[in-house]
Amino acid sequence: MNGSNGGVDLSCLDKQGDPAVLYLADGSPPILGESFGANTTMSGEVVFNTGMVGYPEALTDPSYRGQILVLTYPLIGNYGVPDESIKDVHGLPDFFESSEIHIAGLVVSSYSWQHSHWAAMKSLGDWLKERNVPAMHNVDTRELTKKLREHGSILGRMEINPKEILSTVPMDLVEDPNKRNLVAEVSTKKVVIYGKGNSPKIIGYDCGMKYNIIRYLVHTYKVELALVPYNYDLEANPENLEWEGLFLSNGPGDPTMCPETIQSIKFALNMEPARPIFGICLGNQLLALAAGAKTFKLKYGNRGMNQPCIDLRTGRCYITPQNHGYAVDPATLPDGWKPLFLNANDLTNEGIIHKHKPFFSVQFHPEACGGPCDTAFLFERFVGHVRKESQPIVLQDGLRYGVKIYKKVLLVGSGGLSIGQAGEFDYSGSQCIKALKEEGIEVILINPNIATVQTSQDKEEKQIRSADRVYFLPIKPDTVMDIIRKEKPDGIIVSMGGQTALNVGVHLWKSGELQAEGVEVLGTPIDVIEATEDREIFSQKLKEIDETIALSYSATSMEEAMEAANKIGYPVLIRAAFALGGLGSGFAENDEEFRELAAKAFSTSKQILIDQDLRGWKELEYEVVRDSSDNCITVCNMENFDPLGIHTGDSIVVAPSQTLTNREYFMLRRTAIKVVRHLGIVGECNIQYALHPESERYCIIEVNARLSRSSALASKATGYPLAYVATKISLGKDLVSIRNSVTKTTTACFEPSLDYCVLKMPRWDLKKFARVSNTLGSSMLSVGEVMAIGRTFEEVIQKACRMVNPSLDGLEGEDSNMIVETMDLESQLKTPTDTRLFAVQKAFEVGWSVDKVYELTKIDRWFLCKLKRIAEMRAAVKSIGNVDDLVATNGKDRMRELKVAGFSDRQIARYVNLPSGLEGEALIRSVRKSLGVTPVVKLIDTLAAEFPAQTNYLYVTYSGNADDIPLSKHTRELSPRFTRPRSNTIDSDDGKTQEHRRQARALAQMEQAQYKEQGVIVLGCGAYSIGSSVEFDWCAVSCIRQLRRDGFKSIIINYNPETVSTDFDESDRLYFEELSLERVMDIYEREGAAGVIVSVGGQIPNNLADPLSSMGAKILGTQAQDIERAEDRRQFSDMLDRLGIMQPPWSVLTSADEAVVFANKVGFPVLVRPSFVLSGAAMRVAANEEQLRTFLTLATDVGNDKPVVVTKFMVNVKEIEFDAVANKGTILNYAIGEHLENAGVHSGDATVILPAQKLYVSTIRQVKRYAAAIAKSLRITGPFNIQFMAKLNEVQVIECNLRASRTFPFVSKTLNHNFISLATRAMLGLDAEPYKISLLDIDYVCVKAPIFSFTRLRGADPTLGVEMASTGEVACFGETTHEAFLQSMLSTSFKLPNKNRTILLSIFEEKFRKEMISSVATFSKLGYKLYGTPGTAKFYQDTLNIDITIVSKPESEMDHEEGTALHVIKNGMIDLVLNLSEGSSRKEEVTSGYILRRAVVDFGVSLITDVKCAIQLAECFARGMDDGCFAPRHIGEFYNIPTVGWTTDLHGLGGDAG
Repeated sequence: MNGSNGGVDLSCLDKQGDPAVLYLADGSPPILGESFGANTTMSGEVVFNTGMVGYPEALTDPSYRGQILVLTYPLIGNYGVPDESIKDVHGLPDFFESSEIHIAGLVVSSYSWQHSHWAAMKSLGDWLKERNVPAMHNVDTRELTKKLREHGSILGRMEINPKEILSTVPMDLVEDPNKRNLVAEVSTKKVVIYGKGNSPKIIGYDCGMKYNIIRYLVHTYKVELALVPYNYDLEANPENLEWEGLFLSNGPGDPTMCPETIQSIKFALNMEPARPIFGICLGNQLLALAAGAKTFKLKYGNRGMNQPCIDLRTGRCYITPQNHGYAVDPATLPDGWKPLFLNANDLTNEGIIHKHKPFFSVQFHPEACGGPCDTAFLFERFVGHVRKESQPIVLQDGLRYGVKIYKKVLLVGSGGLSIGQAGEFDYSGSQCIKALKEEGIEVILINPNIATVQTSQDKEEKQIRSADRVYFLPIKPDTVMDIIRKEKPDGIIVSMGGQTALNVGVHLWKSGELQAEGVEVLGTPIDVIEATEDREIFSQKLKEIDETIALSYSATSMEEAMEAANKIGYPVLIRAAFALGGLGSGFAENDEEFRELAAKAFSTSKQILIDQDLRGWKELEYEVVRDSSDNCITVCNMENFDPLGIHTGDSIVVAPSQTLTNREYFMLRRTAIKVVRHLGIVGECNIQYALHPESERYCIIEVNARLSRSSALASKATGYPLAYVATKISLGKDLVSIRNSVTKTTTACFEPSLDYCVLKMPRWDLKKFARVSNTLGSSMLSVGEVMAIGRTFEEVIQKACRMVNPSLDGLEGEDSNMIVETMDLESQLKTPTDTRLFAVQKAFEVGWSVDKVYELTKIDRWFLCKLKRIAEMRAAVKSIGNVDDLVATNGKDRMRELKVAGFSDRQIARYVNLPSGLEGEALIRSVRKSLGVTPVVKLIDTLAAEFPAQTNYLYVTYSGNADDIPLSKHTRELSPRFTRPRSNTIDSDDGKTQEHRRQARALAQMEQAQYKEQGVIVLGCGAYSIGSSVEFDWCAVSCIRQLRRDGFKSIIINYNPETVSTDFDESDRLYFEELSLERVMDIYEREGAAGVIVSVGGQIPNNLADPLSSMGAKILGTQAQDIERAEDRRQFSDMLDRLGIMQPPWSVLTSADEAVVFANKVGFPVLVRPSFVLSGAAMRVAANEEQLRTFLTLATDVGNDKPVVVTKFMVNVKEIEFDAVANKGTILNYAIGEHLENAGVHSGDATVILPAQKLYVSTIRQVKRYAAAIAKSLRITGPFNIQFMAKLNEVQVIECNLRASRTFPFVSKTLNHNFISLATRAMLGLDAEPYKISLLDIDYVCVKAPIFSFTRLRGADPTLGVEMASTGEVACFGETTHEAFLQSMLSTSFKLPNKNRTILLSIFEEKFRKEMISSVATFSKLGYKLYGTPGTAKFYQDTLNIDITIVSKPESEMDHEEGTALHVIKNGMIDLVLNLSEGSSRKEEVTSGYILRRAVVDFGVSLITDVKCAIQLAECFARGMDDGCFAPRHIGEFYNIPTVGWTTDLHGLGGDAG
């Protein structure tokens, strides 16, 4: 039913286009779809093409004559069809391969009804209608491709508006085009001369010659080309054509149908002296037949743009486009002939050459259009032969035969996670270790990030994927050299640890220290890295190959910088050289803004860069791989949704590009390969472009000569393991010899074809920071990212919204709670922010046009049309208003259209006014299933189904009707139950006889075997954010690995491309999918899994425990109702009261007045927090009534319908971290860590010491007793964490999390026992034997320190409070707390005050000044020059009688005259600032303390804001550690420290680690 409902158009909910059917001659059921081409019927041979661009070129390729073409890439029609009237100098249409469409019909998955491109004149559908060619969409093209792959090409018949749908088509209705002489149909009928008067003269046999061949020969190589009909008699030569060379073109069909052409070629072959002959595609087969060889029909032909072909003379591998169904049988080649090229995938012949005469041909298209032109040099060879010029073969340099064998390699990690350098380097480092271990290389790793997978040394994994020795030490040049001198590696890898590792590598190479120790840098040479990092050198290198970068100058002084800015003209972009993720960068509109930004950039780098402003241009990226044999491929291209001007880490990114034509796509690809070869990169790199939105003008922005964030995204988007391959290349291997890890059978020297669309969306946490602008620019602000996979753009963008923020139902404007109500919509669209996408959506929801939104945002119209369609569908469903009416007409089609466009069940339920929450969602799920609308599971196989793949890498979509993997025999459908079953975690033993127990054990063993086969689903961590980061990926990976060790099929669901858990070989099944109730239930039912583990991925999966349980899923470990008892503040508190366990006084808020009464009763300060929070979101400490009322409004905003809790805030108390594993309520193992800072600093921001060093024995006893009682009461099975606080000997409980906490990797690695492995066994019901751990007998200490990214968060107050602010963590070991503490501090961005030996003190409270007396005395005694703000300076002058220079506190940011604190900071006179601020309440007003702290961060000075940390630092200095020098020790050496009372073998690993 088309039409409208109250003025709202409902047609968007129905299928678009007339009914269409494709019958296949193999008798399989008809394929249904909808038409978008001509209303006609056509027969043809059904074939596929795996190209992701180039449909106008493919449709006009004469080689497709008579074929029904299936395009494997799902989104077609995006860029329309260009103008056919535009001709080149030879009168040939500029954008096409012939003057007509040659295909019989077109089949696609998703047709774009709106197109967008500056060169487009009409839509693809209109063009097809004009040329009377039928086309259909809404077809599962992947399933059809698999059928063609298995059966070979099949004859078919396409009907539009069929009178009836037959079960099979009668064969007499299907015409076989191969019985026609297709070459005769496409060949010229008369001789045509191109390039008249040019020399030499060449005859070209037109068997269906593509126009680009004519362009190459005539335009590029300046020949005179006589195009003759396919049956022109060369011997008789009726036109008396003069000729010096013969060219044989491509064409359709069976080569044996061209006997006249073969006869003429035979004549040419026998001429003396020999005249050069060159053939392409069909021309290759014709030359072979004329020479006396045989051809055969391939099973399914080679039809892609990415076939790897090896030149058998040089061993070089080229990426080639192909379109042929026949091949030459090389075994039948006569004497004098030999194969020239070989297909690296299916090993078929790809070319032949005569041993002595100038005759050769190739099966692929060197001139490809569409496709890459990497082999276009063959035209040069041919024309050179004709011109009698010498044609030397460019041989390889033999590098690969002189490959050095490496025995020991040092891998430099990236350190703690920060904005701009996050979990992607854990993934790349883990891949690197795996690749090195496969080659039998000993791996030494330096990385202080204890939360990572790569720093794990699980005993079972040690041989295959763990480093041999791990150093948890600062990634600093001196430390790395100390390790090198100790370990004596022969190679070092610095390209897998982000900018941190790269900077260390560059430093050590330039200083000559690596060379002195004989250590080679593996992969891209350092001078090449420098060429990409230094703009002057980079610009010069590009000029050498006629490529340009955006106008850009470097400067080392403010005068030089100002001159450059005025040369380019404002606005300009300022960036620091050698900086991470655009650190220290921004746009300046005038001199004043320029000076301010430049000063900050100079504080982080000696050199700054001034760039032309290209905002509004398209931004594109290519991932390129090159080996030492000069094989070069592009693995993935990506297009930014946002125009240039936003850091790519903050932009939505789509792969592959959606709005580039074939010409643009391959122009940028060709440039990428040219640049990478010229620079000499070995391994992997990323090249970024700016492309003008209304022409083919482009410039290069930068090249990253290392693994980057984009590399992790590209690896997951394509299934191509870039870091693994780059490591193999760095060892001297070539791409051809490395296997494709996904197919296991094809070579890694190929370019992936995608038959799906991928969208990366960043995750920001800017709302945590007062005064931080959410405007996006050239400096990265996001803390994580998600990746959505699907087959329509609407599907992936809606999926991504839910992934980034689980409280969103999809992409909406008005209902998203993401719109700034106080700001007008136009302003929200103009300025790129973290919420602009939702403002764009609102604009469409209120009726704005695509053009209006485009003018404000410059987001490509194609993307905007897709967003508008989502808004229209939303409006249509809302206007219907109830579920019965929604499905009353075309119910199945409507529901499927909504699901294909990415709408969630929860979203649809809300639109049709069903009850909120689980009930409404469950009802839509039930209606949907009753209509037969269910999702399918598709594989990511890197080759768009062209070859069979042995992979477990999966996604779920509604764009298809068949699964890629067989259904599990355990598949089942569950009915929701809204009353929860009684917990079965604890088995009561009352009254059980031994016989009962024996039977129960036997039953359990039978169940166990079935469970192993059914498999266990592990829910991953989702997007990294502040509070949920790489530590939860470590937990998920530990869990998966334990499942596999115990013989369980492991199934992981996660959508974070930066993680190791989403590496396809970690689990038995990887679903790259949403962690939503709907999707987890889809997978749970389909897999028939034995249960779900929700406790290892952080809060997102933990929040699903209750809804999953209500829907009938089995939660493994602690039961859902027990999790809720811990999460719900009131239930948890009641339980503590019953157990007699102390807790701070608290109250649930019902009104602001009640909260004030409560606060006055218990006394300020109080803590305001929503229930169910992670990382202290919206937590605030209120010091008075005014602050309390302000914060209450904030907390209710965040918690939606959840209650707000007000708690008495305790001061001067110690916080204790208790991590443990329990089984049926009994604790198996535990660890007690203490916070260095007093309570009030969020546990994620605290410095944690393990084992605890300063707790009373009675305190520890009390903590253990409380924890045991809580574990028993909550019937805990699995991991859990309790936070306690203690003052004197009084212990109180802060909170309990019935899941793994962020400290689990820290605890596991410190104690050398994996707590998650133990927890997994407990949750599976297996024997979980506690580890033998004695905390008192551990003779070393580990200190975990937080990493902050305040330098990036402009305006954030760099101080610690109850809301978490850190983005990562590091941990170091030592025999004493001081040794471990100082090394962990140095592993953050903290620098020792040794440059000027100056320290500035600004201490607000008297009690802190007193506490710091002995520390300040230490600094003075050690000879540090002290500065102080007036009150602080006076206090210490009076108390200690020491020299301390007084500097005034800043009243404003401009207060930086001589004698002020800002003056000494900005002029580089201060090394360290100790600013002990105004307590833990974050005041919203700008204080002098805030201005001071902000200046410290902005100018790269070390800062300490906590009194306990300041004292600890002074104690380190007093112990002679102020030089920061320590002998490097790896983790195994600490495990092996002998102790009294037990032997080292209890510790398992480490005996061989010394």
